[in-house]
Amino acid sequence: MKTIQSLFLVLAFTVMTTAEAQTTKVNAKTQVEVKNTNAYYQQKAREDARIEQEFRAESKREEKVFWNQQKEYEKNLKSQDRRAYRVYIEAKNDAYANHYHTCNGSCPHSDYYYQQAGFYYYEYHQPRYSGTSTRATINTNIGVSTPAVRLGL
Repeated sequence: MKTIQSLFLVLAFTVMTTAEAQTTKVNAKTQVEVKNTNAYYQQKAREDARIEQEFRAESKREEKVFWNQQKEYEKNLKSQDRRAYRVYIEAKNDAYANHYHTCNGSCPHSDYYYQQAGFYYYEYHQPRYSGTSTRATINTNIGVSTPAVRLGL
């Protein structure tokens, strides 16, 4: 009986170590696939950002269609693979930040570009890019008076 128990323990231990080794191989393979996917989406984001920064439309309609296609791609990516979407957006944020500092307001971009760029990099909301001040002035008149008390004799 003890031999059967010891054989069973050895067999169970062997099966567990084999299963653990296979799991490790699968995890390593999955990590490599994730790294390749990350690299793909980083490269895709840099390429898309470059295309967006160099894009010149012939008409407002063409420009609107282009930007709607870009938004639709990002929306689909977000719904299909959130991790890839995060990698894509981070890389695009970096590309827009680099362009912001190299362009320095001298590149000719459209209003659609600045609207989209504001999503990727916060400094595109600054007045030198939008052409208008971000300050809003509101004039209000507030009057404070004391109550009048009259005593009659």
